[in-house]
Amino acid sequence: MEDDKRFSYFFLGLGIGVAVGLLFAPKSGPETREYLKDRAEEGKDFIKRKSSEIRESAAEAIDRGRQTLERQKEQIRAAVEAGKQAYRDTAHPVTAAPPVDDAGQGV
Repeated sequence: MEDDKRFSYFFLGLGIGVAVGLLFAPKSGPETREYLKDRAEEGKDFIKRKSSEIRESAAEAIDRGRQTLERQKEQIRAAVEAGKQAYRDTAHPVTAAPPVDDAGQGV
């Protein structure tokens, strides 16, 4: 967010600077045009740098989001499987065999 403000302030300053420079230019026309050309190049380079930084930040955020999503999916899968196993254990409890006496018959 702070970078967005700086970006906006840069363009605001650039516009004001160009306007004031044109109004009060102590230089000749060709010198002023050269100056404006240089400033435009600086602005263009600034935009390229910022767009590259934004693109990299977005790619990193997307990767982090994907990793988080995969972890969440795995946790949900594990929870669902644990729930299924708990249901199976409750619905079909394992019962102990009846006690057997020494003769091999039930008590």
